[in-house]
Amino acid sequence: MTCVVAVRSAEGVWIGGDSAAVGGLNLTIRRDPKVGRVGPCAIGFTTSFRMGQLLLHSLDVPEPPARKGELYRWMVNAFVDAVRACLQQGGFARKEHDVEAAGRFIVVVNGEIFTVESDYQVAVADVPYAAIGCGENYALGALRVLTRRPNYSALAVCRDALAVAESFSAGVRGPFKVFRAP
Repeated sequence: MTCVVAVRSAEGVWIGGDSAAVGGLNLTIRRDPKVGRVGPCAIGFTTSFRMGQLLLHSLDVPEPPARKGELYRWMVNAFVDAVRACLQQGGFARKEHDVEAAGRFIVVVNGEIFTVESDYQVAVADVPYAAIGCGENYALGALRVLTRRPNYSALAVCRDALAVAESFSAGVRGPFKVFRAP
């Protein structure tokens, strides 16, 4: 299930997600969004609606640093620590063989796009976009092509990448929620 994308352009960063919930061969179009604003961040999730509910409605995001050069360190330490505490308190974080795991999500903060993997590693791609979910590869292909156009609109690119993923992935469905990240 899922496709969440984030795109940076001269107009800022936009993030968007689909509405599909898939279990086996069952599909439900959900009204509760996979993307939202949380304090100074925008977050879009895959893996579990419960994880997303905790991230979007229970996460207490620490204040990001004023200096941009310290943002990655803040994500790796303060932000991930807050996420782990939130997911543990909400009963979502799993621990197996002494290894803690959760799910994947995108975080946009201070104009930067980060992907947090299920082992809590923080990834920063060397491109102005990211995608996660079962529609990820379709969206990434579309994002690569669409962001090479001069003066592209991040809003339009988000919508188009989600539409491409919907066209080719059985687990991606509109309506799409897309908004400008804080």
